[in-house]
Amino acid sequence: MAGTRPYFIRAINDWIVDNEWTPHLMVDAGWPGVAVPEAFVEDGRIVLNIRPSAVRDLVLGNDELSFSARFGGQPQWIRVPVGAVLGIYARENGEGLFFDAGDYTPPGPADEAPAEEDAGRARARPALRVVK
Repeated sequence: MAGTRPYFIRAINDWIVDNEWTPHLMVDAGWPGVAVPEAFVEDGRIVLNIRPSAVRDLVLGNDELSFSARFGGQPQWIRVPVGAVLGIYARENGEGLFFDAGDYTPPGPADEAPAEEDAGRARARPALRVVK
């Protein structure tokens, strides 16, 4: 089952934009797969303005968020895995949603072998039997 974090991020972003506020994304810059300009990282975090007029090609996907933005006048492609998002809030009043850093585990490789105790169940064939 998919986690709820990407759905909450999209919902809060829509709410902020609908109210004509400025959505800001707080990101753990040390999370695996994060691609942000290192010069703007402070204390291992970066805050990104994702207002529609500030970014291009914004995609709020189930696995990652991505967009193009300018930093110091230079265009940069930004990638943020969903687990790296620590919060999304309105710059104007601070209202939004914040996540605990440890409550999200990055997905493992798709070809990862099942755990030893699950290996037997994964290979077992389904069987039907008649119950009287």
